[in-house]
Amino acid sequence: MADRNEQKWWKTSVIYQIYPRSFKDSDGDGIGDLNGIIEKLDYLEELGIDAVWLSPVCKSPQDDNGYDISDYQDIDPLFGSLQDMERLIKEAGEHGIKIIMDLVLNHTSDEHRWFLEAKKSKDNPYHDYYVWRDGEEGVLPNDMRACFGGPAWEWVPELSQYYFHQFSVKQPDLNWENEAVRREIYEMILWWMDKGVGGFRLDVIDQIAKEPDLKITGNGPRLHEFIRELSRETFQKGDIVTVGECWGADTERAKLYSAPDGSEFSMVFQFEHIMLDSVPGREKWDLAPLPFVKLKEVLNKWQCELQGSGWNSLFWDNHDLPRIVSRWGNDKEYRTESAKMLATVLHGMQGTPYIYQGEELGMTNTDYEIGEYRDIETLHMYEERLEAGYSKEEIMRSIHAKGRDNARTPMQWNCGEGAGFTDGTPWIRINGNYGEINAERELADPQSVFHYYKRLIHLRKEYPVFVHGSFQLLLEDDPNIFAYVREWEGVRLLVLCNFFGSETWCSLKEMWEGKKWLLCNYQDAENEEILRPYEARMILL
Repeated sequence: MADRNEQKWWKTSVIYQIYPRSFKDSDGDGIGDLNGIIEKLDYLEELGIDAVWLSPVCKSPQDDNGYDISDYQDIDPLFGSLQDMERLIKEAGEHGIKIIMDLVLNHTSDEHRWFLEAKKSKDNPYHDYYVWRDGEEGVLPNDMRACFGGPAWEWVPELSQYYFHQFSVKQPDLNWENEAVRREIYEMILWWMDKGVGGFRLDVIDQIAKEPDLKITGNGPRLHEFIRELSRETFQKGDIVTVGECWGADTERAKLYSAPDGSEFSMVFQFEHIMLDSVPGREKWDLAPLPFVKLKEVLNKWQCELQGSGWNSLFWDNHDLPRIVSRWGNDKEYRTESAKMLATVLHGMQGTPYIYQGEELGMTNTDYEIGEYRDIETLHMYEERLEAGYSKEEIMRSIHAKGRDNARTPMQWNCGEGAGFTDGTPWIRINGNYGEINAERELADPQSVFHYYKRLIHLRKEYPVFVHGSFQLLLEDDPNIFAYVREWEGVRLLVLCNFFGSETWCSLKEMWEGKKWLLCNYQDAENEEILRPYEARMILL
């Protein structure tokens, strides 16, 4: 099975993430749906992406916006029907686009039939599908906390037992120690593969081997055993892409997850770079300035250590993260320039790039009042921090910077009422800047963020150095410039970016003088040592 992943299609691909609830509403109920996505396949083909990762569309009570699944083999009526899903897979394929499903295998909804059965009796065959501990009411098995606040244990009086939930109380954790659970999961995955999906994103997959008695959630002792069995029984039976969400991944673990022999996943989402602008050892809500030199060090480590022994996923944004142009760019004076610069840094590296819906338009964070937020994590944090004595102003500053709903505002299609997203009342308020930032306007402007992303995607397919080249970081300690060289079979590519909003001098002019410029985010590309605010250059050496 050596080098099973070597020539895989996903190595040359760019993947686009859709948060279906917020992408395009086709029926006027204010919630995006599968038929809305089908309406926009021409747009996605124009951008040039190869696959779409859909956040969960399976049947769900929507306690955590679909990450609480009650039926893995049906579609939630909010988004359409199973027939709509089959049509999306077929029509996307006709546009050259594969559909990647989002699988939540660490937990289910408490409304899943397995859990409804599990609560009936300790002797029920489904009882052991979940993680239970005997006890007495009010005396918790231990002091573990759930990610969304409160204890990680919930009392079920009719059983005199607690069940374990790492997230919402309505998201009981599955017991992967039970082989019957694993077999049901494998059969479900093969069922979706038979329907023609192009792959899977695995939600919090590094938490399936939990041992709550030892307070172990991530990276449990049987984790890689479980993943290898999962891969062997399902993924390796098709030509698909798999990406595991692994918050606890380091480079050594990532080499196992994304080994070239294909024994686990194609790649993982790791978050070391994403956590740099929080106070070390604290929660993401405890804000800190971005340590830019450290960011370069972290990304350099992942590029160099996985070269030839693993594969990177490249991303700034997703449904759980704030908009990158607001986070590390400048969403006011230099929104277009900084959005293009951040894209240049990312897409020049080795790995599979991910574009989160609206990122290609330069969509920004939004400032809601607390009553306008819908995200369960944000609302729990607000109450907990109020009780802990934080000021409302301090809490709202953290939410405006890091809240998940920043990414979940509706896609901005045009400047009409409803931003072209819906004819009805949107499930969450549309960002007020949709008149200025929208797809219709971006498509009409050849210098837009959209067309810049389109060019980046084209370059990746035109030059193999993007896919195969080695990575060498330059100017490691420079406080303003992100520069690196990619090299493959005699072709050398220089990526040069001013990460900040002031002009800065660059000492590398002798490298690029007289060479071919592939891309610059300023219309009047200048062959100068001074980099303008957020200036980005790609040069073939």
